Amino acid sequence: MSLHTQLLQRAAAGRPIRVGLIGAGKFGSMYLAQVPRTPGVHLAAIADRSPDGARANLARVGWPAERAQAASIDEALKTGATHVGEDWQSLVRHPAIDVVVECTGHPVAAVDHCLEAFAHGKHVVNVTVEADAFCGPLLARHAQQAGVVYSMAFGDQPALICDLVDWARTCGFPVVAAGRGHKWLPHFCESTPETVWGYYGLTPEQAARGGLNPKMFNSFLDGSKPAIESTAVANATGLAVPQDGLRYPPGSIADIPNLTRPASVGGVLEKKGMVEVISSLRPDGTPIDYDIRMGVWVTVEADTDYIKHCFEEYNAHTDDSGRYFTLYKRWHLIGLEVGQSVASVALRREPTGVAQGWHADVVATAKRDLRPGDVLDGEGGATVWGKLQPASRSMALGGLPLGLAHDVKVLHPVAKGQCLTWADVAMDTTTRAWQIRREMESAFKPAA
Repeated sequence: MSLHTQLLQRAAAGRPIRVGLIGAGKFGSMYLAQVPRTPGVHLAAIADRSPDGARANLARVGWPAERAQAASIDEALKTGATHVGEDWQSLVRHPAIDVVVECTGHPVAAVDHCLEAFAHGKHVVNVTVEADAFCGPLLARHAQQAGVVYSMAFGDQPALICDLVDWARTCGFPVVAAGRGHKWLPHFCESTPETVWGYYGLTPEQAARGGLNPKMFNSFLDGSKPAIESTAVANATGLAVPQDGLRYPPGSIADIPNLTRPASVGGVLEKKGMVEVISSLRPDGTPIDYDIRMGVWVTVEADTDYIKHCFEEYNAHTDDSGRYFTLYKRWHLIGLEVGQSVASVALRREPTGVAQGWHADVVATAKRDLRPGDVLDGEGGATVWGKLQPASRSMALGGLPLGLAHDVKVLHPVAKGQCLTWADVAMDTTTRAWQIRREMESAFKPAA
């Protein structure tokens, strides 16, 4: 039975899925825009550090003011309205909440939110993929032990890529590569929140109109987010990652089958079965027509002549050998699609992508020469960007995960372009995020 049919049945029976949202920023606001149009779902509560800001975003997406005036979660459940407040713990502990959507974008806080939700029997849709990148395998294990579902968020590219990989494998195709697109030039890794809009292609006025966070969007531009999302995909699917970070080969959608095959047959991959990101810019900075910048893709192989001939007979666009075919979605709609995950975890108890093992990591890398006493400002900031690494290489290095490079003091000089290690910084070892990361390193120690 389709998810929509099941939602209609829940609505008719007066048993909606009761959702709690933590974080009502841009991504959360996009989900909020869809909630009134989704049958069988009641957003009972929103927790945000700025309730007034959350209410402003509700107004921005078209909610009438009275719909967000419930004085408590209990009142919201009785009236069908929504409670807006600061207390995320009350939200995750309330017995009526079925699904928690973690949407803060703050990886250290997100770990606390996820673990507390599991402890109180809540399914979690984790939009904060930065947290999934540094401890997703262990979060998934904790959820399983608690008897609940932990999931990536549909609409964000990792879940969409996982969906394509699952399609390919379920159909019997060997997956050669999978990934997303990106607007990339090598010097973008040096971008800061002060330079992001010019590189990104937006005016400051457009950014302000959309309520866009420059630090968050800089994490897309500087390569941190592509590395984070590729890590999440690798850990969920078992696909390998390049030994020295993403290559960002430039190309149009038509070029992807030729690019995303092994170097031994003319592509860019070290081997079959890898993640990669396609750039929408040529090396000289000019845009490529019909790009995959906002989309996702999977490349599969025809491993028999019969399948190759089928590709040809049905006009499938392949590489020049006729054996490698790419299926793609050119767009992703981000928070507008999160309802797919909410329905899937609540009705089918199925995640829309979840870490199965530890294969990849994102290591904090210096954007400039760092000196003792400097304080790291995490993904999208002015001090570090995230470099994709195999988990085994990160472990051997003692690499500092980007998701924990927030408000951390540098102890030793680190040259521009150098990966930071645990020894280079003064970590707060009292946070649950640090503890679960170290626990994950022990529990999922990758093979050398």
